[in-house]
Amino acid sequence: MAAYLGDTDSEDELPPGWEERVNDDGRVYYASHIQETTQWTHPNSGKRKVVPKSLPYGWTRKVDDDGVDLFYEESTGKETTTDPRLAFSREPKDSLYDFTQKFDASSTSLQILKGVDLTNKVAVITGCNTGIGFETARSLILHGCEVIFACRSKDSTTAAIERIAAEKPQAKCEYYELNLCSLNSVRNCANNIRMKYV
Repeated sequence: MAAYLGDTDSEDELPPGWEERVNDDGRVYYASHIQETTQWTHPNSGKRKVVPKSLPYGWTRKVDDDGVDLFYEESTGKETTTDPRLAFSREPKDSLYDFTQKFDASSTSLQILKGVDLTNKVAVITGCNTGIGFETARSLILHGCEVIFACRSKDSTTAAIERIAAEKPQAKCEYYELNLCSLNSVRNCANNIRMKYV
């Protein structure tokens, strides 16, 4: 006697013979291999979905000789024909005020930044040699951002930068001296950053 497998608890699960795909403008569509048809709405939930325009951080797209899109994850060497943006699909917004809360007080910066590519972005963070500032800097760096550590203590900041470099050797981070109790220090730090980045 075959075991009964109850209904799935996910409304996003596709029926047998269906595949989820993405068109060029980021809209998700569904292909039925059995009926040989496509449609814009999910076959179970009836909802439409969209994906981010850019690929998640660490992924590249190439086309093989047969014209098939291949997606390559640089960190693992994984190659697939499934678009990695599908993991971040969401319902399109009808209005600016149409939103649901995705994160709460227990969310980490790595959870919030999941899939975000911050390559060629620069962030200035004060007090990022310990605590919440360190975790924020670490998360931004792990997603490709260049981080300027604007801190008072050079020794503890150097140690923080070394911890991150041990995790991501190609990390782009730089120390600038900043004492927020001194307006001269704030002015000097801002001028030094401006000379290099503006």
